[in-house]
Amino acid sequence: MTTVDRKSPRVEDLHSDLERLQGELTRRERDAERLQREKTRLQRKSSRLQRENDRLKQENERLKRQLDEARRAGRRQAEPFAKDRPQGEGKRPGRRAGAKYGRHGCCRLPPRVDEVHAAPVPAACPDCGGAVEVTRVASQYQEELPPVRPVVRRFDIEVGHCSQCRQRVQGRHVLQTSDALGAAAVQLGPGVVALVVELHTELGVPLGKVAHLLRTTFGLQVTPGGLSHVLHRAARAAAPAYTELCEQVRNAPVVTPDETGWRVGGERHWLWVFTTPDTTVYAICPGRGFDDAATVLGTHYAGVLVRDGWAPYRCYDGLHQTCLNHLLQRCRQLQEDHPNSPWAGEVRAVLLAGLDLRDRCNAGELSEHGMATARGRLTARLARLVDAPPPLEDAERFAAHLANEFPAVFLFLWDPSLDATNWRAEQAIRPAVVIRKVCGGNRTRHGADTQQVLASVVRTARQRALDLPPLIAELLRAPEPAVPELLGLPPPTA
Repeated sequence: MTTVDRKSPRVEDLHSDLERLQGELTRRERDAERLQREKTRLQRKSSRLQRENDRLKQENERLKRQLDEARRAGRRQAEPFAKDRPQGEGKRPGRRAGAKYGRHGCCRLPPRVDEVHAAPVPAACPDCGGAVEVTRVASQYQEELPPVRPVVRRFDIEVGHCSQCRQRVQGRHVLQTSDALGAAAVQLGPGVVALVVELHTELGVPLGKVAHLLRTTFGLQVTPGGLSHVLHRAARAAAPAYTELCEQVRNAPVVTPDETGWRVGGERHWLWVFTTPDTTVYAICPGRGFDDAATVLGTHYAGVLVRDGWAPYRCYDGLHQTCLNHLLQRCRQLQEDHPNSPWAGEVRAVLLAGLDLRDRCNAGELSEHGMATARGRLTARLARLVDAPPPLEDAERFAAHLANEFPAVFLFLWDPSLDATNWRAEQAIRPAVVIRKVCGGNRTRHGADTQQVLASVVRTARQRALDLPPLIAELLRAPEPAVPELLGLPPPTA
């Protein structure tokens, strides 16, 4: 009994510690359950916020796409200056009289006069009936179209055969454009074909309207389908010239390319244009990649490309000049979307300073050393801006694009003969855009081939100041398709 009594306080202490530990364990279990509930709640909240974040991202992307589509529609609409409501009477048109009016313009006098008609005054005044005295004679000119009557030529073609090999032999006059006889004996002359090519291929007039014009103005009975065959025949005659133009572009030291959407048989295609100061080639391809560009330029073009920022152009190893106008447009877009960020404005200022430096150099205001110094400073300024874009997704994307294009931004400052923009290709592609609005593209691959051949020949003729009817006549009157002398194409560079 005495031993038990001595150990009783120790047992009581142990019981007390055990109860304390059990209470602590219970409290810890309650805290763990509370933390688990809190964790579950936070996980559900995190999932909800993640879903909301994903939804907002999708909504942001959708709104960006709608904004881009609205911007493109605003730039490419058929009536860019149309008003959505009547604007009232408005002010009287024309310039106001005064010292700032400027030079008064008038039509030039005709270089020759074919007819002279007298317009005498009446014998008596129409108001009071008194005698009228002539004080002077004034001249008025009227330029009028003469009555148009088609010239119909008949060729009496001798047909025979060789007395030895019995081979059929047929005569051909120098004015003929075809050897067809029988059902195809009635042909349109080269002047008519040149007019059809100009109206449809260059100006985008539909073949139905061209047929109507020929019928009502010239008395030529022809159908739109017949005009389509006329265009195909002209394209076959111009095929060697098209091949030679492609070779010239491939060997040119500087080429400006561009591309735009097209349709062939309702399917998506791309119309490419490759232009130099005196030659333009169009190519309608199914895609927009490097292989499609190589159909004209080849895969190893080593000249200078003045182009926009489309990535396939970078596959060429030669020198590049990127279009500054495209970069300036992106700067302006960033300024509109993020007006509180000065970064886009600083990039734009550097690009404009490069254009100003080019103008000063062309004006002879800078020495060679001064040009090199200013060029280096501009390049360093642009490099600093590219390396430190603001934390904006659009700005970072544009900075990455500038980093890829950096060697091609200021190439025109090293070679003043280079253009700073791809304006040559933009202007060459504009007629095709007009035709796309009117006709929507081509119905067949055959029509696309005809379109690219004739458009290339017509555009090149305009660049070289050649008269189109004689050029078309030479193409059609050649016994076999050949390169016309009027184009003055040199032999391909070795």
